Amino acid sequence: MSESVVTNRAGLSPKAEQAKPQGTFSRWFIVSAGVILFTTGAAKVFSAWASSTHLGFTDPIIGIKFRTLILLVGLLEFLLSFACFLRSMRRFAYRSVLSISSAFLVYRIGLWWIGWQKPCACWGDLTAALHLSPEFSDNVMRLVLGYLVLGSVLSLRILSRVDSSSEQIDSATHQRYLSI
Repeated sequence: MSESVVTNRAGLSPKAEQAKPQGTFSRWFIVSAGVILFTTGAAKVFSAWASSTHLGFTDPIIGIKFRTLILLVGLLEFLLSFACFLRSMRRFAYRSVLSISSAFLVYRIGLWWIGWQKPCACWGDLTAALHLSPEFSDNVMRLVLGYLVLGSVLSLRILSRVDSSSEQIDSATHQRYLSI
């Protein structure tokens, strides 16, 4: 006699039902990451066209003008934000958020390593337009960076657990089907 798979009214097994709240965190995180990347990307692209004098200086880590760096990074963030909103690109989005936030973290460590004391110009001239101090903006961006790194790592870990549990469920269902 074969065992039947216990499911709820939605057709989910207990393991799949358990994974559901964790998947909710991941979905919420990637949408919030998309909003963050959209906002910071748009601010950087907007700021790259400003006439600020610091944009003419060369970045000490990458070696190109700040204006070019801010424009390129802003466009990348802006484009990646759309992947965060598209359901069909979620896996790509989680990995991309982890990649870009890790790159920002390495960049920040590099600045610290060489003794760079100036606040990050992550928001460009938007901080002045919003009447925020550069130090406050820099601290906010550090928190945002931590959120993006930790949130993407946690989300990818959750998704890998959900995938492995659904593979186990599919395997068990397949084995039961074969034993009939």
